[in-house]
Amino acid sequence: MENGHDPADPHDAHRDYLTDVSSQFGRRDQERDFLDSISQGPPQEDIQVNVGERVKAVREKRNLSLQDISQRTDLSVSLLAGIENGSVAPPLGTVIKLAKALDLKMGYFISGEEDRPYTIVRNDDRKVVSRYDSKKGAYYGYGYESLAPHKTDRHMEPFLVTLDPAETEEERSTHDGQEFIYVLEGTMEVRLGEEVHLLKPGDAIYYDSTVPHLVKCHGQERTRILAVLYSER
Repeated sequence: MENGHDPADPHDAHRDYLTDVSSQFGRRDQERDFLDSISQGPPQEDIQVNVGERVKAVREKRNLSLQDISQRTDLSVSLLAGIENGSVAPPLGTVIKLAKALDLKMGYFISGEEDRPYTIVRNDDRKVVSRYDSKKGAYYGYGYESLAPHKTDRHMEPFLVTLDPAETEEERSTHDGQEFIYVLEGTMEVRLGEEVHLLKPGDAIYYDSTVPHLVKCHGQERTRILAVLYSER
């Protein structure tokens, strides 16, 4: 017996059981709060990322033609023109190709010119960028939030990505670098080369971006993932 507490007493044993259960639920509540903080739905306010305007400004500053960029990226001149005039919103893989062709990091086209030795993104201050086809006629099925805007000389681009059932489907992407994806909620479908994989919460995948790939939600359930894109440039 210690401090008047007798573990053999059924009343004390019952109190110990309730305390243990309460402690377990407390830990579960903390875990749920943490997951909610990183897995909540995308912010209500979508923002326009003027990728095309920035691409055009850099291209013209360097006296490069659309044909020059086309040769460096294997993207058609018509597609490049659509990106620059804002009628086409490029997927992240295309932004990476454009950044390499213009000798810049892809983050420049998403975050702008402000560079810092570090960056902090508060939970309530994230902005989401939604993906549509030309003139926003159809939703491609994902929105993404940059988790490292403005960091100087970064080689990794971390994003929180929301995958929704798409009205239309993008082609598989290929570009330099590597990608790491961790599934937070829902079921993610990964088409990698000739293989198709389904990943559920807690699953992760790491692959070379040079392999033709496509990431989408599986079925009609919204999926949330943490994606980190790495490139040497």
